[in-house]
Amino acid sequence: MTYISAQPLFTDQWDDICYPVNPVWLSDLLPDYDITATDRQQLVVGEPGGGRKTIFGIQSANYTIIPNTVIREVIDQLFGKNYKLEIKHTTTGEFSISIILPEELLVGQEKLQRSLILTNSYNGKTPFSIQGQTFTAMLSLAGTPASSLYRDICKNGLMGWADSFGGMNAYRDWLFKPQTKDKKRRDTEMKGQQKDSQNSRELRKIHQSKLTPALFQKQLYDALSNQIRPEQSLTATIYERFQEKTVARADENVLKKLPIPVQLAKQAQERLRLEERLLGTSTSYWLIYNAVNHALFNARSSLTLNDRYKLDERVFHQLATQSFA
Repeated sequence: MTYISAQPLFTDQWDDICYPVNPVWLSDLLPDYDITATDRQQLVVGEPGGGRKTIFGIQSANYTIIPNTVIREVIDQLFGKNYKLEIKHTTTGEFSISIILPEELLVGQEKLQRSLILTNSYNGKTPFSIQGQTFTAMLSLAGTPASSLYRDICKNGLMGWADSFGGMNAYRDWLFKPQTKDKKRRDTEMKGQQKDSQNSRELRKIHQSKLTPALFQKQLYDALSNQIRPEQSLTATIYERFQEKTVARADENVLKKLPIPVQLAKQAQERLRLEERLLGTSTSYWLIYNAVNHALFNARSSLTLNDRYKLDERVFHQLATQSFA
């Protein structure tokens, strides 16, 4: 199915995404009809900007809408006013929310800020996630929390794609094994992780009944509390390798070989040249990765936000593989 083209919009205000959103049941709209499509029972209807009502999607009866207002309440409980907010969102009802914390981290020659990245959607195309991990996956496994960092020069939120591997040796082994990446990553993430009995019990509640706002708020508060990591992450160490890995003349086409659409590659190339001029530096894997990230989350495309994050992860791992070669 072709997905509508959308360009992520930018805002630093919760109010722009915390508009009313509610289910409207098809049985109420069509009382004289028997609805046999059990996977299509409720409309997800929002009122962005206080204007005309928008139908973002049609979902099953068990589908739970997670309002952005609930996320906002939990963030304010945890951090008060001690954070900055940057949001990428689309008119189709997808959201990437960056909570930028005051703590700075030196990565090579650049100062980045610690952050939390949450995704959500009203159209069902982008699952709710924290630092790139789906909510149910986080609750079912007591694994290593992921991280994210914020780079101010290009307004990039950088996901901690290597953090779940635990250590550099495990990550390198995974990069160079011939098995499919998805399978091996799942195997790696499972190693050494023990199921937490309390989390498992709470997870069963979520699967057995609709996720209530009160239960979600409690789970989200606990999950975010565990995400704040003061130590250096594995991904940050990979970023330092990216900064050290400059691109020789024979390797100038590295950007064209990355797994992204041609048009996005062209926009990334333009961004790369701009940052080289702004920073007065030569091409490196670090600048290439950030240029691709910038293009992915600013360009008009039929890609959902979830698709963009998947491509961002693939680009990160491919550049990491080449940096070790």
